[in-house]
Amino acid sequence: MQVAPAAPADGPADGRPARTVADVAADIAARAARFLPGGVPDPETDLFDAGLSSVDAVELVALMARELDVQLTLDDVFADARPRRLAQRWAKALGLPTTASAASTTAPAAPVAVPSEAAPAAPVATTSEAAPATVTPTAVPTPSIAPVVIPAPAGDAAVHEDLEVILEDLALADRLPFSRQAEPVAPRRILLTGATGYLGSHLLLDLLRQGDAHVVCLVRGADDSAAERRLADALASFDQPWTAEVRRRVTVLAADLRQPFLGLAKDVWEGLAQELDSIVNVAAAVDFLRGYPSLRQTNVLGPLALAELAMTGRPKPLHHISSVAVFNEVGIEKMGEDDPVAHIDRLFAGYDKSKWAAEAVLRRAREHGLTVTFLRPGAIGGHTRTGVYNPRDLSTGLIGAFSRYRTVPAFKFMNLAPVDWISKVTAAVVFDPAAWGQNYNVTGRAETLPQLVKDMKLAGMNVRVANWREWRDDLIARHAADPVPELDFLIRILRSPTAMKLFEALMFGPEAGSERTDRFVARKRLPEAERYGSQAQLKAFERMAKDGVARLPSREDPPYLQFRERTKGRIGPVGAERDAKCRMALTLSIASMYQVVRHRRIDVRGEVFCERLHAEPLTVEAGEIWVRPDEGVPLRHGSDHPLLRYRLVLVDRDGGRWWLEGWKTARASRDFWKQTRTIDVTIGRENEPASLEGVVKVPGKSYVPDQIDGIEVDPRLTSQEQRLAKLAWLSWFFVQVGMGLAEPSLRAVAELLDLRKDAIDRDQDKLQRKIRKLMIKREQTR
Repeated sequence: MQVAPAAPADGPADGRPARTVADVAADIAARAARFLPGGVPDPETDLFDAGLSSVDAVELVALMARELDVQLTLDDVFADARPRRLAQRWAKALGLPTTASAASTTAPAAPVAVPSEAAPAAPVATTSEAAPATVTPTAVPTPSIAPVVIPAPAGDAAVHEDLEVILEDLALADRLPFSRQAEPVAPRRILLTGATGYLGSHLLLDLLRQGDAHVVCLVRGADDSAAERRLADALASFDQPWTAEVRRRVTVLAADLRQPFLGLAKDVWEGLAQELDSIVNVAAAVDFLRGYPSLRQTNVLGPLALAELAMTGRPKPLHHISSVAVFNEVGIEKMGEDDPVAHIDRLFAGYDKSKWAAEAVLRRAREHGLTVTFLRPGAIGGHTRTGVYNPRDLSTGLIGAFSRYRTVPAFKFMNLAPVDWISKVTAAVVFDPAAWGQNYNVTGRAETLPQLVKDMKLAGMNVRVANWREWRDDLIARHAADPVPELDFLIRILRSPTAMKLFEALMFGPEAGSERTDRFVARKRLPEAERYGSQAQLKAFERMAKDGVARLPSREDPPYLQFRERTKGRIGPVGAERDAKCRMALTLSIASMYQVVRHRRIDVRGEVFCERLHAEPLTVEAGEIWVRPDEGVPLRHGSDHPLLRYRLVLVDRDGGRWWLEGWKTARASRDFWKQTRTIDVTIGRENEPASLEGVVKVPGKSYVPDQIDGIEVDPRLTSQEQRLAKLAWLSWFFVQVGMGLAEPSLRAVAELLDLRKDAIDRDQDKLQRKIRKLMIKREQTR
């Protein structure tokens, strides 16, 4: 925080009235209103809850300095974004009174009353040292838990401020009603919060798929219709359906976890208390920069209000989506499902503290009879089938940075699982009474540094490992030199002093234990937890690359793998005798296995020698080979099945431009070996039809030395990784060629015997497995 010199205690020298904390709070609220949709906020309103974005916060800090001469840092705003608390921080830095009484400085502002340090849990009048103030309903998260007045902290450390508020929040759980345990019956009517979020939107659909229950979604909105439109838009953004059948089984209510009775009318609250069978809480404010006071209403007092709803009327289980962030203590040794969570005074991020406090208050609620289940994801990755990802998840930013800058920080474990797996497991727990009341770490199988580096290398992305502070500084510097807007949120987190400790806990924390979750998954016959590696995240990675977050390997990168192909033959005018020699000296390469597996493209460079075109060699300016184009469908509905298609752009020494197209094809009852080496070519000038045609072949004696033994792999890979890369390429390529060679015979047999539609596919699968075994055996004997 920058501190300006204070004016003399008896007031400003020019005789203008002294500013109070209330004056400055009102001025800050007025400036913040320029970024908010709802007009001037109350001094007790958290600006982020009112709609302030991280980008807006940066501009607000500059605006306060420029127009109000209030020097605050961005971390001050994120720590506690209530105008009154920002004014108090300003006053404390100047050595001025932090109450509503006069403070000496230089600019006038309209006075406003200052309430106590923490927003109370119900609408009451509170007092400060100077004047009474009434807390507005927007600061009220629970319907009937008695308020607590917390004095302004006297210490300087923000951790002490947070601890005082947390301790008071924990005491609120003792004022919950007492209740019986929920009956162990599968739910028929479920209340779901957070359905417009990333995990919540997927969980809504999995709850509908898992059983025949009706789901009531609490969604912020001006009314029920607006809330329903917001939910429909959110589902569409995550590739989730909003069909007539979904609408039939979903009721949307306008609500707000930060309000009394969750923002519901009293009769609606009482009706839900009697009708609901289960409550699932996914809603959370996820921001690693905001402090605990800025997150507590949604993340702590909201779950407390839901606990009261669960214990009112017919007892209902509460399934709370927590986070392994409750273990984010530097040096913690175990993260088992029943292991002690972190010490609260050793958590640094406000988000981590809020998830810790939510579990703590709900554990106290257990003592009052509440049946509560904790489900703790780690980082939530993209959907393995649709590729939908959360653009604001920390793992998204990290994966994007790894792929774009090709450096990774030295970490021990990354607890990361795909959203579809987390959602399926959570929905299954909700419908299984035998699983209620337990703790589940739904974190999948942790990613390790060696696994990540190996995956990236074999994908053609050779990466450098650095200690995480060096990696952080390098990333910030690169981003400053060449900004990537899609990574701005990650850079803002990394620039925060709080993030230094947060990342230290993340980088060196243990793998999350999940024995109970594993047993549950096995019992319910759900998909087993797997590592969210390169194959699982492929669809999400593609979407991230399309959106500019990640970067796929490209031709501009050093070749991941390359080899030579030499051909010779004869060409002539179309329809005439082939009277001229033609040969090609090509280098075939790929930037990554992703390139061939997903797009079946091989890059080509080299030269073409043909006197019919030019006396001197022509250079391949651009070239691609497509492997089994059109899935091997026969050319022109004939009997020739395509194996490879060559498309080359040629430039001669005089600047003339040519195109060359070549086909390797397969036909039943032909010599397989000959077909894999023969290319039918047509050649023409740019933008003109073909004028030459012919056949070139790869000499039998050069095929194996060039295209198998002569394969060159990126020298930056270790010898073992080079062998794996070569084996992966040969296995994939020969499977494709083998399938292409077999297709004519398989298709002929299928047509002759009128086999089932899947006959060719099943035979291809058998052939694929056989070829892979042969390639592995060949590599092992080398």
